[in-house]
Amino acid sequence: MTSIEAAADGAEAWFTLDRDDGRLAVGGDWTIGESARLDRELNALELKGQGPVTIDASKLSRLDSAGAWLLLRTRRALEAAGNTVSGPEVPERYQPLLENLDQEQPENRKSGPRIPKGFRGRLYRIGRTTVQNLKQAVSILGYLGRVTVETGEAIVKPRHNLRVTAIVHQVEETGINALPIVGLLAFLIGVVLAYQGADQLKRFGAEIFTINLLGVGLLREIGGLITAIIVAGRSGSAFTAQIGTMRVNEEIDAMQTMGLNTVDTLVLPRVIGLVIALPLLTFYAMVMGLIGGAMMCYFALDITIPIFLRQLNDAVSVNTMMVGLIKAPVFAFVIALVGCYEGFQVQRNAASVGQLTTRSVVESIFLVIVLDAAFSVMFSILDI
Repeated sequence: MTSIEAAADGAEAWFTLDRDDGRLAVGGDWTIGESARLDRELNALELKGQGPVTIDASKLSRLDSAGAWLLLRTRRALEAAGNTVSGPEVPERYQPLLENLDQEQPENRKSGPRIPKGFRGRLYRIGRTTVQNLKQAVSILGYLGRVTVETGEAIVKPRHNLRVTAIVHQVEETGINALPIVGLLAFLIGVVLAYQGADQLKRFGAEIFTINLLGVGLLREIGGLITAIIVAGRSGSAFTAQIGTMRVNEEIDAMQTMGLNTVDTLVLPRVIGLVIALPLLTFYAMVMGLIGGAMMCYFALDITIPIFLRQLNDAVSVNTMMVGLIKAPVFAFVIALVGCYEGFQVQRNAASVGQLTTRSVVESIFLVIVLDAAFSVMFSILDI
């Protein structure tokens, strides 16, 4: 009978490999303190063979996650060497630890249901995607309700729940720091609108109405929509990445352990800060767009600034601008809500942060466009 024994003097962890009986017996304290020695000795074993091997761990006196991982790694090494392995047979009190650790191994995770081929496969994917989207919509609605309740409590009891410093910081991050990119893009959009409008209206000798097109388009629709899309890509993604990284680093778990309300601490400052900042950014984008359009009209159509302002005054009113500004807080609330919600859905890996950041931006832009269309229909019905 051939056997290999490993145990150090004074060490409690041991194992014995009996090749004739096909039995690997382990015992003692398989804990992190013994893991370095056990790792070296297990790696030195000659595991090749074709017979069945039983891992008998019934004599274990202590077992932690490091020792359980070594047992599972040894089993996989025996299987890779061509052996048929059964076990490890551990005391009943350690069985849950071994099962949980075994399930977390990538090769042991259960795969999803097998997708049929052809037309049935397409129907299956459509149905699965539809169900997932409906579940996510219900989850977002529930989260919306929670954030709404927390916001109401913060307004009723501002001294207890409202974190003014954090809100001011978010206004700076989402509003003031976004002025350069929003201003530049709005200016260029005003130039493009004026140029394209003038190019078409020249055919009818109505170049002056380029100002009407520019004023109504920017103040009523394009200014607010473009600003919301820029903020969704800039700030909404930042919200998801920040909260998602906190989940990966287990900072949110620590906050919950300390008894902190994560909605009060992380969500409300971002929501309120963006609701304050986006209307101001929208107004700024409208002004920059009109400046860009005025410059294009001056150089391309020889329309002076006084003429531009007089025609703009005739074309638009305060209501025109208010229609664009009223939508901004709603867009801000949706962008912040989706960004924070997706951040809390991040799993504990870096790939999930990237995936959900992308999803956050796509969902925010989609919802902003849907809401803008809904506002347009509503204003049309109300004749505003």
